[in-house]
Amino acid sequence: MTLNCRGKIIDLSTPVVMGILNLTPDSFFDGGKFTNEEVVLQQAEKLLLEGAMIIDVGGMSSKPGAEIISEEEELKRVLKTVERILEKFPEAIVSIDTIHARVADECLQRGAHIINDISAGRFDTDMIATVAKYKVPFVLMHMQGMPSNMQKNPVYENVTTQLLDFFAERIKVCRSAGINDLILDVGFGFGKTTAHNFTLLRNLKLFGTFNLPVLAGVSRKGMVYKTLGIKAEDALNGTSVLNTIALMNGAKILRVHDAKEAREAIALVTQMKL
Repeated sequence: MTLNCRGKIIDLSTPVVMGILNLTPDSFFDGGKFTNEEVVLQQAEKLLLEGAMIIDVGGMSSKPGAEIISEEEELKRVLKTVERILEKFPEAIVSIDTIHARVADECLQRGAHIINDISAGRFDTDMIATVAKYKVPFVLMHMQGMPSNMQKNPVYENVTTQLLDFFAERIKVCRSAGINDLILDVGFGFGKTTAHNFTLLRNLKLFGTFNLPVLAGVSRKGMVYKTLGIKAEDALNGTSVLNTIALMNGAKILRVHDAKEAREAIALVTQMKL
């Protein structure tokens, strides 16, 4: 299983790390930490040195209760950073976490490699055509509702079955548009209760039936810290535990704040499977 990132090939026979780089003042864990260019580049370098293969750059918080920001504000936050990362770390593979087709387009023009859309192309009707034009991998994430209301009262008859149906429909739409490389993200914490999240983690192998890489994004989320009765700042160990379970259940990409620990989980699980 491979991903073609504009000529850079990611071999997923061994899982890889996607490092989170939030350029936001209000993200749930690291909001406001990386708004200075020098600090941003230092964090990008740290993620790469600790084993991240992909840097996922985000300019809009999607934590519960967050509001959608304008394309202009998001571009102001991310565009220069994308240029600087690609200039300073030409070996890096840069993913753009956005729901806006214009933001995706502007970043892809400057050399970004992957688009990661929490709406799976549903919020901006131009997104799928934009991704198809550049022939880059596209992360399809499931979310019930909007960030502003997704955690108010998430309800499913059967969360696993409904997400399988959701991905079947989204994959068909993307394939029809000519997108070759797709990545599936069940969206832990995006319109799901803690019980829903753990059901999906337990059933993650089922999403491998699409023969597409599955991304697991549990890093320091509520399913970790609320379950343990701690704060997100103290949720690294719990994150590593759930990342390990995700890997054992077929995850090929770990989206994390902490690259070193994720790489260690991958190394140990890979050894277990030899």
